Amino acid sequence: MNLPNMIEAKKRDKEVLIVNYDYSDVKIDSSLIGKKFFVRTYGCQMNEHDGEKIKGVLISQGLIECASLEESDLAILNTCAIRENAHDKVFGFMGLVKKMKESKPNLLLGICGCMAQEECVVNEIKSKYKYVDFVFGTHNLDNMINVINERVRSGKQNIEVYSILGNVCEGIPEKRESKYSAWVDIILGCDKFCTYCIVPYTRGTQRSRHYKYIISEVNNLKSLGYKEITLLGQNVNAYGKDLYDDYNLANLLSDVSNTGIERIRFVTSHPWDFTDEMVDVIAKCDNVMPYVHLPIQSGSNRILKLMGRKYTREEYLKLYNKIREKVKGVSITTDIIVGFPGETEEDFQYTLDIVNECKFDGAFTFVFSPREGTPAAKLNDNVSVNEKNKRLYKLNEIVNKYSNESNQKCVNSIMKCLVIGKSEKDNNKYMGYTENMKLVNIVSSIDVIGEIIDVRIDEAKSFSLNGTRIEDC
Repeated sequence: MNLPNMIEAKKRDKEVLIVNYDYSDVKIDSSLIGKKFFVRTYGCQMNEHDGEKIKGVLISQGLIECASLEESDLAILNTCAIRENAHDKVFGFMGLVKKMKESKPNLLLGICGCMAQEECVVNEIKSKYKYVDFVFGTHNLDNMINVINERVRSGKQNIEVYSILGNVCEGIPEKRESKYSAWVDIILGCDKFCTYCIVPYTRGTQRSRHYKYIISEVNNLKSLGYKEITLLGQNVNAYGKDLYDDYNLANLLSDVSNTGIERIRFVTSHPWDFTDEMVDVIAKCDNVMPYVHLPIQSGSNRILKLMGRKYTREEYLKLYNKIREKVKGVSITTDIIVGFPGETEEDFQYTLDIVNECKFDGAFTFVFSPREGTPAAKLNDNVSVNEKNKRLYKLNEIVNKYSNESNQKCVNSIMKCLVIGKSEKDNNKYMGYTENMKLVNIVSSIDVIGEIIDVRIDEAKSFSLNGTRIEDC
């Protein structure tokens, strides 16, 4: 049994060699071959891609994916630690599993992901959730089968979580959720240590994949018919800093562009590492999509400093305007936290001011959620819950206004959309995304799933567009 340790997770040692190694296949206990499994994933795109790997590993061992917990013999919750409500959802779901295990005692329950890396969470699981069969973290997903096998062999709760810098494992089996759009990890972990963020503790140090593996993966996805890839990282802009002296994200974007795959995206960016060279590559490469997610978090320099963001509002605006000026048709979205400890009405007004100046195409907005073990959790949180919610409501009104204005500009234009499936709101329509990442519900007389098509935009709402396939107009 190995338990997480937040003090160890915070340590960084640039002298330690990060190991890149190949996945080693381990056979699962024979009693589980042919059994059904269910995976529920919470959180970011990185978690979603981890979920694809968890499924891929289990399928490679002869297990069968099912659509519900009720059908399963093995259930794994792939968790997120970024906010309190993510914790609540996981523990709530675990309560459902407890009831199910009363009538289905052989059901195995596993917890993994970022919550599994938190000391307080694992301590709670050990003391109050003894029916959880196994726990593994973000650093040993490739060793998941051994963790499960030990639980089956011993009959005891097995916890294997490592608070280490982390390494890079290549070749983990994956079960892609889409046939047309794929996630591609390029850098794991984070060294920014924003004061409110748990990710550097749960994901380890920044460590880049060798670019040859990334290019090979993209070429393989292209050969399989994928139209779009998204390069993933907690901070993609830091790609290569730990590995190369003269190769960075701008170089990688250019090389991935040269593969000829039709669409390339990347998330998430930290303004600190966003270089002029990157802006130029996005501007000149037609298959690098004109969409940038650029979190600001706050418009107040005082709050940005308390957050440990290492840039000012003025520096952010300079970068923002550079991207707007150089990248034709670009959409820029952002993240904003309200109610950070000590945020005054004046600080909040600075945030509203920068939203009014930037007129973002969209924003993910959140009330501050303290994460145990982070510096911000120790600050005097003197903003009332009522005031935080009032600020969030006011912010969302302005964000939604500009999102709607941005979308209204698209009406009567022709936009290229990658169609990914049936519309969630109307099964008679299709759903796709424009080059600048706007969601479109599409009328089409034929099945266009998996195709990049021209769509006339007929109507705009705050969060989506309605359109018609150009041949049906």
